[in-house]
Amino acid sequence: MSLVALPGARSTGIAQTVQPQATPAQTAPSQAAPAQPSEAPIQPAPSVHGAPVAETPQSVPHGTIGGPSTPSAMTPLSTPAVPAPPPVVQATLPHDLSPWGMFMAADIVVKAVMVGLAFASLVTWTIWLAKAVELAAAKARAQRATRRLEQAASLDEAAQAIAGRKGQAQGPVAFLVAAAQSERERSTDLGEDGVKERVAISLSRIEARAGRSMARGTGLLATIGSTAPFVGLFGTVWGIMNSFIGISQAKTTNLAVVAPGIAEALLATAIGLVAAIPAVIIYNVFSRSIAGYRATLSDASGEVLRHLSRDLERTRRAVALQTRAGLHAVPAQAAAMPRARVE
Repeated sequence: MSLVALPGARSTGIAQTVQPQATPAQTAPSQAAPAQPSEAPIQPAPSVHGAPVAETPQSVPHGTIGGPSTPSAMTPLSTPAVPAPPPVVQATLPHDLSPWGMFMAADIVVKAVMVGLAFASLVTWTIWLAKAVELAAAKARAQRATRRLEQAASLDEAAQAIAGRKGQAQGPVAFLVAAAQSERERSTDLGEDGVKERVAISLSRIEARAGRSMARGTGLLATIGSTAPFVGLFGTVWGIMNSFIGISQAKTTNLAVVAPGIAEALLATAIGLVAAIPAVIIYNVFSRSIAGYRATLSDASGEVLRHLSRDLERTRRAVALQTRAGLHAVPAQAAAMPRARVE
């Protein structure tokens, strides 16, 4: 008979006895052994028919009565499996956000808006270059002709001074002088007041024609400056609309989905401002310059009228002097004639 600790005796701390089967070799009666404390070593049970009996180990939790008190006898607890974190996927933009990349990735309508605004900007700078050269040359020529007109003593002398060495009169001031000479020659038998009135009308028409010629092209600048921001705004609205459509299709508000369309829309607005702002500034500069050019032509027109008035006055006085001289010559001739003798 041997003592074996059973799992049911853990709570009482009493080891139970296991009665081996009676064998012919055992003749001694079994005696009940007193209960041993849990600290006493457990003797292995004798083998049956000489074969050893394997002892089944029992795992006893630590701190219970009748169980082992060392940590090595504790049953290891199973650790719950912690799921691995999902890999972090960084949101990347679908295409290049440089100006050229945004233009190439834009919608066909936004592309058309950008191309139109770029062409408008090119037209603006072309008009500025051509009109600046033309206006500077015209103002210089008009001012030079006006100075020569002021220094001349008569209208014919002014025409020769403006024509220069080549003898070819060019520019609006030369046209003013030529118009006054033509009207004076055609009105030799008419009154002075009528001649001055007709010459003034001709000079005003020449001034207006020169001003219109110089202002040609500035109306396009005004159109570009006033409409380019709204055209860019149309591109902006279209690009933002495409961005919201992309959000609804992707079902996400990630910047990788939203940013490209908004960037393209803002690029259209930027190009519109680039086309509009210089157009407005250049238009204002040309307006002031053309007003100054017209003022120079008005000064030249006034000088032409002054010369015409002097020439008409000189002509009238010359005619009066000739008439007076003719009247004085008639009595002298009559007195010089010999008288016939009367017999």
